Amino acid sequence: MKKINIKRIYYDITHKYLTLNNIVMIAAFCVAAGWVWGSLSVMQRNYGLQKELDIKKRQLQILQLEATNLELEKKYYQTTEYQELAVRSSGLNLVKPGEKVLILPQNSQVAKDADQAKTSAQQSDLQTETSNFQQWITFLLGGTSRSIEKDNK
Repeated sequence: MKKINIKRIYYDITHKYLTLNNIVMIAAFCVAAGWVWGSLSVMQRNYGLQKELDIKKRQLQILQLEATNLELEKKYYQTTEYQELAVRSSGLNLVKPGEKVLILPQNSQVAKDADQAKTSAQQSDLQTETSNFQQWITFLLGGTSRSIEKDNK
């Protein structure tokens, strides 16, 4: 009885599933799948090459900008304006005709203490800032206008 079942299954497979029409469909599906796979791999390769080309173009633009920047710097260094500034900053005390040089003494200790007091006062003002909510309350209750009126008197 087992032999009959195996023969029956073999007959069903060969006559139902392995027909010429099904074999052609499977072959067409394999060809289409291969074509799609090849197209996708070509598209992926092209995308990678395009990305690489864009990177190279950006690098070229950067190098061109750097080259033009260096040329402009070179032209600036050749101008008389730069040469004059370089000579003045070199400490040779060269001046144009009609100019006067004013040499100031170092700051005294009193001036340094005054600067330190001013900066510490500014820092303490920054530390005593009120919260945003408190500022709104003061604004809505007219506190800022009262403080302005007191300052004007």
